[in-house]
Amino acid sequence: MTSPKPEHHAHHASNTDGFAPPAPNTLNLGVIGNCAISALIDPTARIVWSCLPRFDGDPVFHSLLGSENGDGSWAIEMENLAGSSQTYEPNTAILKTELWDRDGQRILITDFAPRFLSRGRFFRPTMLVRRVQPLQGSPRIRIHLKPRFDWGKMAPEITSGSNHIRFVGNGMILRLQTDASLTHVQNGNPFLLTRPLNFLLGPDETLQGGIDETARLFEQETRLYWRQWTQRLALPLEWQDAVIRAAITLKLSVFEDTGAIVAAMTTSIPEAPNSERNWDYRYCWLRDAFFVVRALNSLAEVGTMENYLDFLSNAVESSKGGHVQPLFGVDMETQLTERQVPNLAGYRGMGPVRVGNQAHEHFQHDVYGNIVLAAAQAFHDKRLIHPAGAAEFERLEVVGEQAIAVFDQPDAGMWELRTRSRIHTSSALMCWAACDRLAKIARTLGKAERTTYWQGKASGMQERILRESWSEERQAFAESFGGRELDASVLLMAEVGFIDPMDPRFISTVEALEASLCDGPYMRRYEAADDFGKPEVAFNICTFWRIDALARIGRIEEARAIFETMLKARNNLGMLSEDTHATTGEMWGNYPQTYSMVGIINAAVRLSAAWDTVI
Repeated sequence: MTSPKPEHHAHHASNTDGFAPPAPNTLNLGVIGNCAISALIDPTARIVWSCLPRFDGDPVFHSLLGSENGDGSWAIEMENLAGSSQTYEPNTAILKTELWDRDGQRILITDFAPRFLSRGRFFRPTMLVRRVQPLQGSPRIRIHLKPRFDWGKMAPEITSGSNHIRFVGNGMILRLQTDASLTHVQNGNPFLLTRPLNFLLGPDETLQGGIDETARLFEQETRLYWRQWTQRLALPLEWQDAVIRAAITLKLSVFEDTGAIVAAMTTSIPEAPNSERNWDYRYCWLRDAFFVVRALNSLAEVGTMENYLDFLSNAVESSKGGHVQPLFGVDMETQLTERQVPNLAGYRGMGPVRVGNQAHEHFQHDVYGNIVLAAAQAFHDKRLIHPAGAAEFERLEVVGEQAIAVFDQPDAGMWELRTRSRIHTSSALMCWAACDRLAKIARTLGKAERTTYWQGKASGMQERILRESWSEERQAFAESFGGRELDASVLLMAEVGFIDPMDPRFISTVEALEASLCDGPYMRRYEAADDFGKPEVAFNICTFWRIDALARIGRIEEARAIFETMLKARNNLGMLSEDTHATTGEMWGNYPQTYSMVGIINAAVRLSAAWDTVI
């Protein structure tokens, strides 16, 4: 399967002035970013979401979650707009949107956030760059630039200089530097586009060079950075375009300054229509981050792991050998108090909009396995600039002791259930993984006594999990010790090496899960009702776990067919959110979801034909 083709959208200007109102919100959004900030851009090149000065900051562009009169968005509008198409420049995070009007006049909008090596370090300013050029004719355009502060509540004070406009908020000042007419931009006047124009929105600082020269240089350098980054990936033979886009999207989710990896760029996109399952995902879950690191490692992109291990070491150190919370802010914040933002109506009016996440208070015991698994490769990989050694192992052993302590204790589980607690199989499984990997690390470090210790702990846990999570009635491993309900997360047993996938108990579990949790190719998380009733949408990562399990038990053709279905479920730019509605095929949940993009990489790596079949 090749990369998604640019999708052509038809539009009809309906306002009396010839300029169409904003298109209805969907998750058909392009993502640009630079490992410090990001922005989501709709098919008509309207920026509908961007948090500054970092991923979990104030959404100065927030219209994805509600807007009056287009406030909280940045559009380059075209008079009598008839259609648009959008694509990424190959192997980059540079987005190109073409708009055309009823007379066939066309413009091209190039969007990116600068990222490149400069003087030996990464240059990644808090800046969005938009370049607009006429391709055919001299159409009339209008610049609609309406940032807002404090979650949409505050309109900025606006001042202007000779070639810039300042948007002054409480604690934040943005400066737009442009070679367009400031009067037209500030007043929203339509004007003829007769030459290329550049818009750089960022810190309140003067550019070193000219506007056009700077924008061109930033684009060239950013293109070169992403192409060189992509060139170093070790790709599977098949589905390369899908894997490249997924890998770039994962890289965009890294907050490089601390090494944090956010679960998604958004908050409060409902998991299902009108479900109120609206959560803030703009933080670093240690579970999701491990899966991101492992997926990029599988493509030989180990830099993200090294960056993340700095973050992880600090997170573990701050816990002082005790309970580790499942998520942190991108700057290691431990308090992520959850609140609602009543002045934003929510995605398509489906509130509430939540900021912060109560899960920071949870006990989720799989976290200890996720910590050790994320760090494990650093002890075995000779490529690393900072390989892990004895000191790091001692710090990880403290995490392992915590896994031993909580292995058979009730917790909220990986699905973060807010109103019930059980001994979850998936949490016990990851405690086993912590001990198993510590034994392997100890062996690599030549520590025979510690190898024996951790092997003993792991084998004791393994025996109990196999015995206590097995449901004779369901002929499957259940979601909790002594339970009978089914949960897709037990599929991780094979993925983390806990059980031989050809074990009859695992094969039987796969079949039982398919019978109870699948809507055709798609898979739900669990069958039990939770705080909000029974889940109605498929959770994308569960579908990918199923693909992995099918491949391991020899049902390769089925796995490939389901993978192709998931590739078709992506939007036209190759992205997935958290959930897919099994009947409508529509995306729901926060976007772009790193867990889902990880699934694309894992499935392609597992299912692809080998390179030596063609070369």
